[in-house]
Amino acid sequence: MTELKSREIDRLVRAACEARDQAYAPHSHFYVGAALWINGGEIVTGCNVENASYSLTICAERVAAATAVAQGHRDFVAIAIASVGGVKPCGACRQFLSEFGADLQVVMTDVLTGTRQIRQLSYLLPDAFDASRLPVT
Repeated sequence: MTELKSREIDRLVRAACEARDQAYAPHSHFYVGAALWINGGEIVTGCNVENASYSLTICAERVAAATAVAQGHRDFVAIAIASVGGVKPCGACRQFLSEFGADLQVVMTDVLTGTRQIRQLSYLLPDAFDASRLPVT
């Protein structure tokens, strides 16, 4: 398990805050940015994209992860999430991220106070559904 150093976390949080500025949230006005640290030091970002049909909204965490995968990345080390209140990822995002490793470091940042919480994804989603639960074909 790789854990980021303090200055790397600062860099990741800054990237998440910058991504938050791009969020499309005309309905809830709840803007979220996410930044993934890829093994090797590259950062891939995402922001939430709302839809009037709320169930079609895409969270910042999944946008970042899907963008990283589309760029050929699979080895995620950490994700920073920037929002008012420093929210934790929703259940769907926790499950989505667990596909890429339960050891993922999750940094939740309140953009108003700068307060951060850091947890392992496995703490936020114990007993995640994974490929071991699928039937062998």
